[in-house]
Amino acid sequence: MRIHFTGLAGAGMSAAALMMREAGHEVSGSDEDVFPPMSTYVEGLGFPFHRRFDAANLPERLDVLVLGASAKLGGEANPEVAAARARGVRIASFPELVGQATVGRRNTVVAGSFGKSTCTALTAHILRDAGRDAGWMVGAISPSLPDTGHWGSAPEVILEGDEYIVGPADRRSKFALYHPRDVLLTSLVHDHVNVFPTFADYEAPFRELLRLIPADGLLVARESAPIRAIAGETRARIVWYDTDRCDGWWAEDISYGETSRFSLVRPDGARIALSTGLLGEHNIENIVGVGAYLLERGLVSEAGLQAAVASFAGIRRRLDRLTTRSTVPVIEGFGSSYEKARSAIEALLLHYPHRPLVVVFEPHAFSWRSTDALPWYDTVFEGASRVLIAPPPTHGAGSHRQSSFEEILARTAATGVPVQGVRSAEAAVLALSDLRGDEVVLLLSSGPLLGLPDSLPQVFDDLYSGAVAAA
Repeated sequence: MRIHFTGLAGAGMSAAALMMREAGHEVSGSDEDVFPPMSTYVEGLGFPFHRRFDAANLPERLDVLVLGASAKLGGEANPEVAAARARGVRIASFPELVGQATVGRRNTVVAGSFGKSTCTALTAHILRDAGRDAGWMVGAISPSLPDTGHWGSAPEVILEGDEYIVGPADRRSKFALYHPRDVLLTSLVHDHVNVFPTFADYEAPFRELLRLIPADGLLVARESAPIRAIAGETRARIVWYDTDRCDGWWAEDISYGETSRFSLVRPDGARIALSTGLLGEHNIENIVGVGAYLLERGLVSEAGLQAAVASFAGIRRRLDRLTTRSTVPVIEGFGSSYEKARSAIEALLLHYPHRPLVVVFEPHAFSWRSTDALPWYDTVFEGASRVLIAPPPTHGAGSHRQSSFEEILARTAATGVPVQGVRSAEAAVLALSDLRGDEVVLLLSSGPLLGLPDSLPQVFDDLYSGAVAAA
């Protein structure tokens, strides 16, 4: 088939495109207003890639146009969509395409409010390191994988399963289209309030996902009250995990540092010594869940798990250290939801306990911009010594009640943390030019954040150069 992806620089879109190319299809794509790391990543994939939407981008022979769900793509008003419809070309979403293409494979869906990308990438890395050519689709870039999507020759496919809806005309959650044999469920906390106004609304697609697991399938789930409440929906065997002692797999003797070490405790009490360079308790939790799944399914040996966990380099934008010479580390986190932002902040407080934490934050995701989420600002920055906030973007603002920049700043200021609004990269650099030199800076967003992830590291390496201080 000849497949064109409108919105190719979306994380899931590019991963799906890679899978389709490896499955033998011809692939092209287009996108606009994209930013690193995905923009530079997609440009290097070797697809015909256009940086503007235009009917002329569509190849003469076209079987399917895959349309991303982002509001900025314009939906039916997009000129590529209009041209495809006029030509009678089938229009599909990437979850539809991936779900149909993987019928008959042993699909493992990694789902949850947070931890999906890391757990999907880690599972794929461990299998690859063990010599098993599983397929995968990861909604983020991992230095430990050659690409975000891979077709694979083994029966297994590891799919990051997003609960967000397929699109305005298809209100199903994306993961509902992946016909899972197994599910790794990492978390369940209210998110995406623009499409799931209540927790019951948010919980409903996860209940459906568990009902999709066949009786001979496996659910590996983090021990928590919300997940316990829906676990009865599945016919499959359930395995529990946590960082604390639980009725399943758990972590013991955790020692945090540049390399963190802990014991993975099996349900029978046997222990496996593991080490990781990933930061934060949430990443120990991710490793426990992935280890439990792979060992329960017999897909890796204990020795193979130890080696691959130690070598896993994580996910881009998930607590990457961006500076090389600065005595003030600049670390980039992913802050698309309260839980993701909070876990990044807690990780730096844990690993840099004696450094004042400066957070530079952009409320990019719909959830952060919604007035319903204003209470998140009451506690999300706890532990930070100072916060800089960039303005919220306006794309898709008509789909929800959007908070103003002034409301967000006022709500944060009311908590007592020093907060400053910065409308440009220059304003942010100016605000960060008088640090004492013993701080740690966290860049936190799911968007471009004024371009600071690209520009600020060099500024800091020049401004605060010297021997890199220890955590």
